[in-house]
Amino acid sequence: MLSSRLNNLVPYVPGEQPQDKKYIKLNTNENPYPPSPLIDRFLKEISRDRLRLYPDPNFVSLREKIAERHGLDPSQIFVGNGSDEVLAFAFYAFFDTMNGPLLFPEFTYSFYPVYGDLFGIRYKKVPLTPDFNIDLSLMLQNGPSSGVIFPNPNAPTGILLSIEQIKGFLNGYRKDRVVVIDEAYIDFGGESAVSLIRDHENILIVRTLSKSLSLAGIRIGFAMGNETLIQGLFRVKDSFNSYPANTLSQEIAKIAVSDEPYFRQVVEKIILTRDRLSTELKQVGWEVLPSSANFVFTRKKGVHGKEIYLRLKERGILVRHFNIPGIDEFVRITVGTEEDTTTLLKEIDACF
Repeated sequence: MLSSRLNNLVPYVPGEQPQDKKYIKLNTNENPYPPSPLIDRFLKEISRDRLRLYPDPNFVSLREKIAERHGLDPSQIFVGNGSDEVLAFAFYAFFDTMNGPLLFPEFTYSFYPVYGDLFGIRYKKVPLTPDFNIDLSLMLQNGPSSGVIFPNPNAPTGILLSIEQIKGFLNGYRKDRVVVIDEAYIDFGGESAVSLIRDHENILIVRTLSKSLSLAGIRIGFAMGNETLIQGLFRVKDSFNSYPANTLSQEIAKIAVSDEPYFRQVVEKIILTRDRLSTELKQVGWEVLPSSANFVFTRKKGVHGKEIYLRLKERGILVRHFNIPGIDEFVRITVGTEEDTTTLLKEIDACF
């Protein structure tokens, strides 16, 4: 009864969302702080009559807000139901296996190979350097390819590529192949590549409101690029689901995108806590990769990553472990509140 495609598909596995008891949840990179308080007023005043109507299928006013914030034209913005959907549309729209494999880092966001398999796109994983950096020069040495995708900062390592590194890669890569830069975590310590769109028509930047804007619950993501790429994404969307983002999500997203002062305040708190967490872990003998994200990737010599995960879970703290050779000694720890971090460090001190 099932298709051969489905039988061969290995789906993405999200971070666990246990219901058995209350945990300090540091495993899915959610923002520990609530979104803009301006959203409260909207939720109190919105009329339920609006919900009988379809939402705007073209996200016109939300695209205008996003474009204004990033110094672009609304025609250069696409919006979808979370950045995962935007990424899926990009895979379908831009990566053609007849041109060679899609390239992405060996250790990276684990949805990339899932989308490759789902859409029948051949891909090649490019090794990281021994210190877990993305080596863009290796991407250039891999021969013909259908395109490139990588996160910046990378996930799950948290390591950032500089704009100069990205520029150098784009200058050496084919102009008729799309390069997708997944900037889910860029607000926590990096410089966005949005300024490169003007000179490089083949780049698409994908962003999410789930992380720095504390809106994982409304599922809004967006892409930025030249009009040809954006129209390609709309063409895929309108062949799949004309209304992927509901009215409430679009309105809430507009409010959050417009509240720059609150956004800056929250991001600064997370950066300070991340730096504290990294410093204190190193002081007790943990290796911590340099992170520009809202998480740290860390390991303790002599203790396997799964054991770290299990011991902390027993103590009511969830972190993420990837059972993948090469990074299975590590755990990824989301940056929580200062209170969460104090508790985490106390439990680590007690059981390692």
